[in-house]
Formats: sequence, structure tokens, C-alpha cells
Amino acid sequence: MAPEMLPPGSVIGMLGGGQLGRMMALAAARLGLSVHVYCPDPDSPAFEVAKANTIGAYDDEAALAAFAGRCDVVTYEFENVPARAAEVIAGRTLLRPGALALATSQDRLVEKTFLRTAGAEVAAFAPIDGTADIDAAIGVTGLPAIVKTRRFGYDGKGQRKVESREALAAAVAELGGGDLILEALVPFALEVSAIVVRSATGTTAVYDIGENSHANHILKETRVPARVGAETAAAAAALGRRIADALDYVGVLGVELFVIREGGGERLVVNEIAPRVHNSGHWTEDGAVTSQFENHVRAIAGWPIGSVETIAPTVMENLIGAEADAWATITADPRARLHLYGKAESRPGRKMGHVNRLDI
Repeated sequence: MAPEMLPPGSVIGMLGGGQLGRMMALAAARLGLSVHVYCPDPDSPAFEVAKANTIGAYDDEAALAAFAGRCDVVTYEFENVPARAAEVIAGRTLLRPGALALATSQDRLVEKTFLRTAGAEVAAFAPIDGTADIDAAIGVTGLPAIVKTRRFGYDGKGQRKVESREALAAAVAELGGGDLILEALVPFALEVSAIVVRSATGTTAVYDIGENSHANHILKETRVPARVGAETAAAAAALGRRIADALDYVGVLGVELFVIREGGGERLVVNEIAPRVHNSGHWTEDGAVTSQFENHVRAIAGWPIGSVETIAPTVMENLIGAEADAWATITADPRARLHLYGKAESRPGRKMGHVNRLDI
């Protein structure tokens, strides 16, 4: 056994207690590994399936230090963990993926700059730190464009499409006046995801590329395999590997890409990265030999990563709000595999679960 391999019985710390943490805790338990969840929300879905939990704020350094002292490795299930919290953890135990991936993904300007340096094509972008930057930013991106907060945006939050200078000025004021990024619109045909897993020894594997569709800025379906050419799928996988290597990444990384079709061919523009298991990888629970959740656990524990081979073409559908109430109908479908997150309250726009339908 390699020295870095954590044996069964070891404790994985999880920063964040949402559905992603819940599914990772379930995967860890099957491997004989325990999960200790740290989250400020006492109603966290992951608490129900973890061996231990700590209810604490992400700025409570004493609580974070005590938590880290009980864990053999710590990971996170969302990327908005404060940088200082990651520093406190890393000073006391193993943190995977590392602080570089976290810091890169938390700031859209830093992320876009990193991706370009790593050799990925990205949309034209420019920072906006005040109204004085508006004209220069438009000169880089053109109009229409999308203005976004640099931090803490997800599922369409913190961003506005603008078609004129006046609309951009109004959006800048509405979004806080600065600390923003303006991005050119990308005329994409479809969005795809590369779900990459990279081991502690640097071995990488990429699941079959998934094709995503959205409703109200929230991922609604991921279809595998994506309806793109074989060369495009291979290029997406290669980009995912390149980005993971550049971050010296350990664990599962989600890479969202736009497919642009022009001149009879296809090219890829990277939209963003997520340093964690990803919603568009949920299909792997039932449609792949090893799920993204198990492979994340394997990687951060120093274990060999499992096969990412697809078992059958699969469509993953997110269940938003009251859609989860159809659980009886869903489970009557022999192709369907239902996953509910144990959330007590169903609200519009809230992810309550997902269902994987296999083409079997």
C-alpha cells in the first residue's frame, strides 16, 4: 500500500453540507471511510448520512482548527468556502483539492485569466471596477455582452445581459458599482461538460462528455453522450486534463464548455470551472462504472481512481421545486434511478433531487 493511501476507517472532512456533500458521504461510506461535515446550517442534507458533523461558521477559526484536527483529509462541496478557512484547514491537515483551485474558481477574472494562460479559449473579457471602466470594457467585448459579479454568482445570479452602454451603466450600479467582469456573448450551439478526475499521483481520467440544457438559468438535463463530433469530445477531454494538471488538482473537477459550430466544424470555448463534483456529473451515479462521487473520494484519499467507462447512454434530469413530488411516478419507470436530497422544504428554483434514466 502506498504511504499516501488513507486506509478504511479514516476520516474525510467535508466543508459544506448540501446535496453534493450528502452524495460524497454516501460514496465514502461504501468504501469504509467516515465523513465529518462542517457547515453553519443545522438542517444540512449531508448531516443525515455523515458519521459526524460540526455546526460552525466559516470564519470561526477555532472551530475550523478543531474540525481539521479530527480529519485525515478535508475537501469541500462548494467553491465559496472563504480563502482564510481553507488556509486554516491546510495548516492543520491535508486539503484536497488545494487552495489554488479554490482561489482560481472564486473570482471570475482570475479564472478567465488562468484559463487563457492554460491554453484554453475563453470569451473576450474585461474588468469593471467603476463607471470609468465601462467604455474600455466595451471596447474589448463589444455589445451585447454579459456583466457579472466577480464572486459568488451561480445559477444565473449576479449577472445581466446588456445591449447598450446605458443598460451596462445601469447594471453596474445595480450590481454594486464595481468588482465586476464584462464578458462577450458567445454564439454557442450547445453547452457541454467535461468531468475530470485526477489522482494524488497525477493520473487523470475524463468521463464521456455530457450535453447540458438549462431552464431559468438552472441546469435541467445532462445527456450522455453529448451530440458532438468525436474530435470535439476528445478535445473537451484534453482541455479538462490540461486544466486539472495546471492546477495540480486532486479530486473531481467540472469544466463547462461552449460548442461553437461554424464552417462545418466545431470549436470549444471554456465557460467556467468548478473545483468539486458537478451537477452535470450526477449521471455517473448510475450510468458509469464508478460515480464522480466515489472517484472524488478515491482521489482525495490517495486511492487509485475507478473506471469512468459509461455503462449505458443516460439522461440526468434535475428535479426542481415541486417536481420531486412526482417520486411515485418516477420510480414506476424501470429505466429511472431516483435520488432525493432529503430537503425538508420544497421551494421554486430549489434543487430537490435528480433522476437518471438509462437507455437499457
